[in-house]
Amino acid sequence: MDILLSSIAAGLLIGMVLAMVALGLTIIFGVMDIVNFAHGEFLMIGMYTGLLTAKATGMDPILTLPVAAVVGFLLGILCYTGFIKFLLRGPMIAQLLGTFGLMLFLRNLALLVFGSEDRALHHGILVGKSFDIGMGIIIPATKLAAAGLSVVSFTGVWLLMNRTKIGKALTATALNAQGARYMGIPTERMNSLAWGIGVGTVTVAGALIVNFWPVNPFVGLLFTMIAFAIVALGGFGSVPGAFFAGLVVGIITEIPGFWDFFTYTFNLDWMANVPMTSFKYMWVYLAYFLIMVFRPRGLFGWKQ
Repeated sequence: MDILLSSIAAGLLIGMVLAMVALGLTIIFGVMDIVNFAHGEFLMIGMYTGLLTAKATGMDPILTLPVAAVVGFLLGILCYTGFIKFLLRGPMIAQLLGTFGLMLFLRNLALLVFGSEDRALHHGILVGKSFDIGMGIIIPATKLAAAGLSVVSFTGVWLLMNRTKIGKALTATALNAQGARYMGIPTERMNSLAWGIGVGTVTVAGALIVNFWPVNPFVGLLFTMIAFAIVALGGFGSVPGAFFAGLVVGIITEIPGFWDFFTYTFNLDWMANVPMTSFKYMWVYLAYFLIMVFRPRGLFGWKQ
């Protein structure tokens, strides 16, 4: 039972963090109907920003989040005004290949600047600490803080989108850009803002993840695929959908723990010989495939 409870707790914690990774992707798609293949590379930049800022200044890694947010926001606006807005004038295939090219550019630029070796944080008030809450559940402090801040970020974005004039303008742009333009809404600014917010949230997620996950120039690929699975499950353009789908995907990544629980509970020796840990992300991709085949609208549907 301890293994089962620990797996559920770990899945929910990492699910909240993964949901924040997917948040920026669903914002960008929701406003502009463009799939951003470079999403994982922006997360990688956030991870390097948090790591290098903490090492250069000596500040606690958690305090680097505002720096990551500013870097991501400005980078998102720069990418939109200098590149993405021109892609939007072309066909969908040009947009897909364009963001794919941006992904390759950012990845190889990071490879040139930082090299291919893994880098990790080894200091901070939360690094290496954990909480034992009983029943065999031990929660790493870094993951708990990341999950809590992810919830705060989701709440902030939801309030922005649903309780402010800027949010209503973003929503109007998402629903009908041409109509919003006729009503006096500066849709170009809204698109730029969407990219700023979308990239800013994922760089903050990267600065949180680097507290317990090593970074290298190739780390973005894994998180890009997970983010696509989450957004597909929740429904493209749905902020609440991304959050709840993130929890589901987080639970899926903890399948090895559930596997061990059933192995030892029912004494199934054949299950012990299956290296389930090596296959845990396979189940995420399988869920992604099944969602796209049987429920392409996701749990919360596409934007209406």
